[in-house]
Amino acid sequence: MSALFTPLKLRSLEIPNRVWMSPMCMYSAAPEGPETGAPTDFHLTHLASRAAGGAGLVMAEATGVRPDGRISPWDLGLWNDRQQEAFARITEAVKAHGSVPAIQLAHAGRKASVDKPWLSDRYVPESAGGYRAVAPSPVAYDGLPVPHELTVDEIHRLVRDFADSARRALAAGFQVAEVHGAHGYLINSFLSPAANHRTDAYGGGFENRIRFALEVVDAVRAVWPDDLPVFFRTSATDWLTESPEDDREGWTGEDTVRLAKELQAHGVDLLDVSTGGMVRDAKIPTGPDYQVPFAARARAGADIPTAAVGLITEPRQAQEIVAGGRADAVFLGRELLRDPYWPQRAALELGAEPSWPDQYAYVVRRRERD
Repeated sequence: MSALFTPLKLRSLEIPNRVWMSPMCMYSAAPEGPETGAPTDFHLTHLASRAAGGAGLVMAEATGVRPDGRISPWDLGLWNDRQQEAFARITEAVKAHGSVPAIQLAHAGRKASVDKPWLSDRYVPESAGGYRAVAPSPVAYDGLPVPHELTVDEIHRLVRDFADSARRALAAGFQVAEVHGAHGYLINSFLSPAANHRTDAYGGGFENRIRFALEVVDAVRAVWPDDLPVFFRTSATDWLTESPEDDREGWTGEDTVRLAKELQAHGVDLLDVSTGGMVRDAKIPTGPDYQVPFAARARAGADIPTAAVGLITEPRQAQEIVAGGRADAVFLGRELLRDPYWPQRAALELGAEPSWPDQYAYVVRRRERD
């Protein structure tokens, strides 16, 4: 049987295959009013269609744990009852197709309050419906305003915000909670010396810079059932220190292995391995598998399950990643936008049995017989 289409059990949850939908911002929620941040019919169709397409796990996009945690004013949020009720429709639809509903809980930090990328991707000021960004230090992301430096009390409040949002996610029917610690957003900004210039207990050495991440994980794990998994998305490198031409200090692959060991000790079940996002001008390599080695390195070095993401486009490429032990699963993003039924097609190509909805299976199988 294809390794890509074998189940993966994390705690008591069995995920039916290793092809998962990556969280992708759609910038399609209401930016103001009673429906602010609540998923819409678009999100229902967007996520449920990938479940019907055979993805074993469907991850909702980066979801702000509070209003200023959204990347843009049009992003999803989960801090009130209306948002929770709207998400419940989505989890029911995803489960109805045999997939696992997951959600990525996030705070955008110093990269918050920007326009839709197809419009301008520029900062949206408070006067135009935006909000002030916050960060571990008053260090601006390229092209954006200087963020507010968080006080220790504000950091503690944010930890509680993540826990409150996780509690709502569980009530809405999600079976996996992922803490977003990547791409230059808030948690990632605490981790990297490129953005964290603090001199208190949340800055300086490695142990201090990972403190906020571990406190968030502890808070989420405390409200999440023991039999359900928690994921953590990381940027395995800023592409600063690991780029020979760049003399700036940043976060490295070695740091990621050290963090992975700590995360696992604090109850994280899988590391979702991405890269980059801290600075615009980092030199990032391109080509197939450019991030996969980091997933493999964390898996081997920390003995933690990992998922690989980025430029994974072909079934046999994904199969090799999993079968070769480089990662335990693959997250697909843009490829699932191009082809929502990629997992079904991959199953056929790799000799596995597609998991068509009953409403489709009769027609599909009849055509195969004909």
